Amino acid sequence: MRLLVLDVGTSGVRASVLHGDGSVEREVYRERLPSTPGDGLVEFDAVELATATMAVANDVLVDLTVDGVGITNQRASTIVWERATGSPIGPGLGWQDLRTIGECFAARTHDLRLAPNQSATKVQWLLDQFDEQRRRDLVFGTVDTWIAWTISSGGVHATDATNACVTGLARGGLEEWDERVLDALRIPRSAMPAIVESAGELGRASALAGAPPIVSILGDQQASLAGQACVDVGSAKITFGTGAMLDQNLGPSAPTNLQRCPGGSFPIAAWRAGGQVTWGLESVMLAAGTNVQWLRDDLGLISSSSDSHTVASQCTNSEGVWYVPALMGLGTPFWDYGARSALFGLTRGTTRSHVVRAVLEGIAHRGADLVEAAEADRGVPIPTLRIDGGMSDNPTFVQALADASQKPVEISPVREATTLGAGLFGALALGEYDTVADLARTWAPRARVEPGAPTDRERWRAAVERARAWLPELSAIDF
Repeated sequence: MRLLVLDVGTSGVRASVLHGDGSVEREVYRERLPSTPGDGLVEFDAVELATATMAVANDVLVDLTVDGVGITNQRASTIVWERATGSPIGPGLGWQDLRTIGECFAARTHDLRLAPNQSATKVQWLLDQFDEQRRRDLVFGTVDTWIAWTISSGGVHATDATNACVTGLARGGLEEWDERVLDALRIPRSAMPAIVESAGELGRASALAGAPPIVSILGDQQASLAGQACVDVGSAKITFGTGAMLDQNLGPSAPTNLQRCPGGSFPIAAWRAGGQVTWGLESVMLAAGTNVQWLRDDLGLISSSSDSHTVASQCTNSEGVWYVPALMGLGTPFWDYGARSALFGLTRGTTRSHVVRAVLEGIAHRGADLVEAAEADRGVPIPTLRIDGGMSDNPTFVQALADASQKPVEISPVREATTLGAGLFGALALGEYDTVADLARTWAPRARVEPGAPTDRERWRAAVERARAWLPELSAIDF
């Protein structure tokens, strides 16, 4: 069995050909960065995105036929296009785009609590700008929907529960769109895609050679959860990329609502398969690998990201230096957009190695914050932490994470488990596996790191408090 997986991320698109066991036969990647035309604005050209995706798909399909296509994607990024022509009416709005803060506050007059990183007010903004009277026959989609529409030549207009749950537009059961929200934001019901299962045939990818069926859709973080075989209740992973996200499997027990929990994490759909939603919990770190890039590109303390391990290893500890990674504010559990990164404890004896180690340890402490928040919000312990993403290759960081969280850490056998998860769900749809639970047998971690002596979490919390509310006007904003 061969599967084509299209992984459409924030900074690039990847096409991979996988076998049913998750092994990769062929892969092509193309960088495609969004544009930032102004402060807080993140846009992308949806046509260019579709073109790049088709290009990498065609590249990997040379001389190959596949049995199905899986899609995984950046979540909540928003596109609106004409039904008849398939032409976008305006820019795609990236999930990080903050232009709709005002619309989010206005929605509270309708007793709606929406965030600018959700799709809801992004759709509203695009319609207000380009179809104020709501007279055009337009359709909305997140990136998965747009790619499914593209490769099916307009034959499939659908999204799955993992993407629907982060739009702010779906009802709690994730089977239907919430008419109350649609009415308040003046979003026509006719514009909305069907909400489908994460594994199952949706239609044919008629724009691709052989017109294989589209058999899986998952948002990127849920695909990573599946790719790391977190199919048992309590199992969890953190993907350490530019930012970092912890996702935990909570099983079939539905949350009372999809609002943020007291500890700063929030409910998600892990996936929907076999007519059953598996629920999860997500915690967010706004900046993870970005801090290592800062050391490399702006401070010049390291020559490459991998060099951070080499430099940090030149000292056995940070000698009292603490770093709070808040380049873009703090996510879970604080949700303080006005916090800013800070270095504490510098002395005349502080060296480059101490600073680099402190940065890696600070990111690790933020990872432990995510673990603590998830466990506190739903009371489900995380026995072992699984990780993927670029920072999973850094031994100093991984050990620091195990020490800060006091959890064993298992490293994914592939750096980016997102593609693997979408492929495994495609294999599930095609009968390679009988149930989602069967994916457990695919887990073979590259390494397991045991925690050492506990680190000083109280000292960490004191450092965080000093970094918070640096910009009070931003800290006052809460979604």
